[in-house]
Amino acid sequence: MAAHTGSFAPSSMSRSDAPVFPPVPLSAEAAPFTPLVADSWRLGSSSDVDKQFSRCAAKLRALRADSSQLREQLNLLLDQLLSENYSKTLEPNISIRPEDMCSLLKHVSCLVPLSQEHLVIKLCQLVHHLLNQLKVIMDERTLDVLLTYTTSALKVCSTWTHSDVLLALSTIVYGNGPQCHQHLRELLGEDGVLLQYSSPSQPNVELRRVALTCMANICLRIPGQAPLDDQYRSVSFRVFLKTLHSPKPPDTDELFYCMVIQAALKGLQCCLSGGKWKFVGEELGSALAALKRLMFQGTPGVNVEWPTVLYPAPLPQYEGLPAAKPAETPQSSEPPKDAAVSGKTSGVRQAFIYLGIHSNKGLLKIINCKTVPSLQKGGGREGGRGEGESLSKPSGPSLYPSWKRVSSDSEFSDPEGSAQSKLRLYNARIRQGALHCLLAVVKGLEKRTLYGYWSSFIPDSPIGGPPPLTLITIILKDPSPKVRACALQVLSAMLDGSRQFLAVAEDTASPRKSYTPFSFLLANAIRELHRALTLALLAETSHQTLTQVIKCLAHLVANAPYHRLRPGLLSPLWKQMRPYVRHRDVNVRVSVLTLYGALVTTQAPLPEIQLLLRQPEGNNSSTGSFTPQDSVLSWRQRDGESTPPTPVKPSQRSSQTHSPHVLRTPEEVDSAPPWLLQLCVALVTQPREDQSDSEGAGTEGGAALEPSPVRLEALQVMSYLVRGYFSLAQACLCEIGQVSARCLGETEPSIQLHGAKLLEELGTVIIHQYRAENNVPESLRVPMSQVVLFWSDVLSGPLNAALQSEQHPTLQTSACDTLSSILPQAFAQLPDKTQMMCITVLLGLTYSENYLVKTAAVRALGVYILFPCLREDVMFVADTANTILAALDDRSPNVRAKAAWSLGNLTDALIVNIVGVDFQEELSDMLLLKMLQAATRASADKDRVKSNAVRALGNLLHFLRQSQLTRSAFQRPLEDAVLALVKTVQSEATMKVRWNACYALGNAFRNPALPLDSAPWSGDAFSSLCHVVSSCKNFKVRIKSAAALAIPANRGCYGDSKRFSCVWRSLAKALENSEDTNDFFEYRYSDSLRHTLSHALLHLLSVSQSQDMPSLEASLAGEEGRNIKEHLIKYLRAEERGGEGAEEEKEAGGDSVTPQQRIRGLQQTLIKLKELEAEEEGREEEERSKEMVVNFLEDLLQTCKEP
Repeated sequence: MAAHTGSFAPSSMSRSDAPVFPPVPLSAEAAPFTPLVADSWRLGSSSDVDKQFSRCAAKLRALRADSSQLREQLNLLLDQLLSENYSKTLEPNISIRPEDMCSLLKHVSCLVPLSQEHLVIKLCQLVHHLLNQLKVIMDERTLDVLLTYTTSALKVCSTWTHSDVLLALSTIVYGNGPQCHQHLRELLGEDGVLLQYSSPSQPNVELRRVALTCMANICLRIPGQAPLDDQYRSVSFRVFLKTLHSPKPPDTDELFYCMVIQAALKGLQCCLSGGKWKFVGEELGSALAALKRLMFQGTPGVNVEWPTVLYPAPLPQYEGLPAAKPAETPQSSEPPKDAAVSGKTSGVRQAFIYLGIHSNKGLLKIINCKTVPSLQKGGGREGGRGEGESLSKPSGPSLYPSWKRVSSDSEFSDPEGSAQSKLRLYNARIRQGALHCLLAVVKGLEKRTLYGYWSSFIPDSPIGGPPPLTLITIILKDPSPKVRACALQVLSAMLDGSRQFLAVAEDTASPRKSYTPFSFLLANAIRELHRALTLALLAETSHQTLTQVIKCLAHLVANAPYHRLRPGLLSPLWKQMRPYVRHRDVNVRVSVLTLYGALVTTQAPLPEIQLLLRQPEGNNSSTGSFTPQDSVLSWRQRDGESTPPTPVKPSQRSSQTHSPHVLRTPEEVDSAPPWLLQLCVALVTQPREDQSDSEGAGTEGGAALEPSPVRLEALQVMSYLVRGYFSLAQACLCEIGQVSARCLGETEPSIQLHGAKLLEELGTVIIHQYRAENNVPESLRVPMSQVVLFWSDVLSGPLNAALQSEQHPTLQTSACDTLSSILPQAFAQLPDKTQMMCITVLLGLTYSENYLVKTAAVRALGVYILFPCLREDVMFVADTANTILAALDDRSPNVRAKAAWSLGNLTDALIVNIVGVDFQEELSDMLLLKMLQAATRASADKDRVKSNAVRALGNLLHFLRQSQLTRSAFQRPLEDAVLALVKTVQSEATMKVRWNACYALGNAFRNPALPLDSAPWSGDAFSSLCHVVSSCKNFKVRIKSAAALAIPANRGCYGDSKRFSCVWRSLAKALENSEDTNDFFEYRYSDSLRHTLSHALLHLLSVSQSQDMPSLEASLAGEEGRNIKEHLIKYLRAEERGGEGAEEEKEAGGDSVTPQQRIRGLQQTLIKLKELEAEEEGREEEERSKEMVVNFLEDLLQTCKEP
């Protein structure tokens, strides 16, 4: 291939005279040679190809079908057109218009009769030639004409022409499958020509290959295009799968058969990637079996009996070796010592491959090899595996398979062009194509279905005998770096999103001897993946494939449950990654940082990672792992800089923190910043010293910084460190802030954005530290004075410019989020000028034309409104309210959603201020009315707006005073607000919206000024809550509604005895049905539901009057009463401990938290009921009913007092 490509250069310059360059004498002072871009010296000239095409097209258009010399002229003109090269890589000035090409092909197809088969072949070759090189999108008319012509040629012309016709057809239909619907029946129908030629019984292998290619191009889906009809896609899929399973015909050349398999694999991939695909019957298992076999196509030493179908199973499926060909055994069981420790590529790779597959101790032995880091530093493996091997031979016998010693696909291009070299190349392409198909299967398959086939592709720990053939085998042993990279991509796709599946893995307990639990098998699989990928990490020669290895490790780390596994998996990986941090390939460095980011985010904070972060960067612990500083000089270390390590500051060199031999006291070790943090700071701020990278992130003092991807990933890792391990990084708070400020001061928007994100993360974790519920001791918090100083520096720095950067709205958005992450206590201690600046900027940005900026500004105001120093400021509350009301009418649903959230926060602040009479009087009645009306309108918006709008309605109804409720201006809005809540409770909205609406009604019931006893809307409010408490499928909605029904503080709020009886019966029915659910996720809330219902029933008993006694007696006297008594006993004894139920009891005003307090409350209820006096009318019935209720409560109390 390389030689063939090189031959294009002279031929491409043969059309015009080459430029004459003046001779330049060789000297030290001569300017460096700069090669010209290909053909740049004649960019201004018109293309000869264009002229030739135009001349031929004009002559062809002049021809008529009745011309006497038609055949000769067509033959000549077609030859001339075919002789040209239309590739724009060689002829950049080609400007042939698509319409001219389409017009020419349509006209020529009318001139060439199907009887002239030689001309038909030349026309088909021209169609393929032009469409393939010019990449023209045909119009529908041209597509139809050419399809009609080629399909007719397949019917009329001789078989010897069909190969060229099918080749033209495959080019015509490329990506046009859905547009070919009129011709699909004759191509892919029951007796379609493509089905005939693609059949395994077709003797002509070339016809079979081209037919399969044609079918693949029909199934190919261009992004944004409709998929091919499922009927024809299914037909094609079955043909491709049948081809993959069919054996090689006896008299077929191996190379031709490889080309057939490649075409089938391409078609299978197009089918799987062309939209949603549903496997029928055993199709999935059959496809996976074929792909697994082809993953090892042409692999020496692999001679197994492959199954035709793979079945899902939790245990590994090991392929059996055929008895006729016993496996070869290695010559010795231990590699020579000098080979194991050799610094040469060949010896190291041979040793670790052998040890890695046949011994669990292989990884430890390789980690002890001190010379491995030098392989990556000097790039000794960059030139392929052969470069290291050419330096010296490994001493001792070779343990490395001979087929593994080739360096890459480039070595398949044998100088002599032998068939064996081509066969190796074709087999590698088959393996690569099979892995591409497997990747499409993995991405398109439901994770739940895919997990059943893990054991076929991912091994667990070696258990003796020959190792299973899995993706790991390819990753470690395939000679082609492209194939290894594909296998790594498949493994990464399988690991991505597997956290829920892998969460079952556990090996902390000793395994059972009678059987191996599935959790232990999964844990073994994770350990085996760690072991194998670590070996691949040390072995890989290709930079691109090495990047994939590290990314695959990052996927594994992000999804594995290390808190359920024995410690020790992450420490070797952490230390082995250090040499690659200074790898000369920028993509490798980025992927290393990605892996470190995964390590510090997985189940953070992990004790193992905490220990690693605390260790000095040069600590050579007893694990036997190496550090890059032990063997080679850091690539970041400048000459003459050898000062001892000190705590990191942005001005310090990263190299100053890399000295491994400086002794530190335990106090210094604990106070020193983590090595990873120092590394990231250096990568972001320090100039890079290796100038081999072409990417530069800018200059500082004439020295280029790290490339942007590296700096961005380093900033991301810093954010992860701050989020998960802030206790280790908080000593460097101001220094990290300076790094962020420096990033904000740069010109590149992505760097600025990540700097702002880092500031936001810092603010968030500080707020988390100061939250009372987190119980962080004051000695472990960042001192308040330091927090204030930190934010003072930040707000006086370049963050202001970022807030006003209108040309970068994403940066403005992130800057607003940063402002919202200020600790409220620290904000109160900032200078008044700084506070005013923050508020003014946020209020101004709510009028931004960009919806992202407006959304972030409105959200930040919603955060500020809860600050203790601001929520009592009536002017700030009023300004914020007016801004939020304007945002609620925005056309963007995102803005409206955040505005509703901020309005909910603002009304929460009103409830906090409800104790202050002055605040209520100073707040404008008209503003409250506007908020009530806006929240009512928002409750009819989308669910994400509605959920917070109903929360705001509940708060506002709670906040309104008697003087406001009696005003006529409030009457109708008040009724509309309550009815909006009732409608939301009864609606089919999401459950979160409904339980928020129930909570809002309960919040409104807290307002003693609301006329619950007489208002016409109160009946609807109670009936809606009674309905959902007994019938809603969602238990959290029932819990919220039961809590709301228990909130009214006096009997009058419940209305007449009929409404009171309705509330009681609904609660009793809900208690009886509290376990009726088929959904496990709801059943877990059943204890909380019974807890809340029991509290509500006791509350109703405590406020009941004499007129309620008959209905209570009717409920408590029968079977329902015994059920209620049983649950009340559990509640009073605190046998049902619903976490959420306890919260609902608090919200409902219940002070009975301990069993003693609950029993004391029941005693008070009993005393009150005994003192009730019945009314004159119905006195006897009420007295009798009261006596029964009292007896019920006395019996309940006596039962609860019994031990």
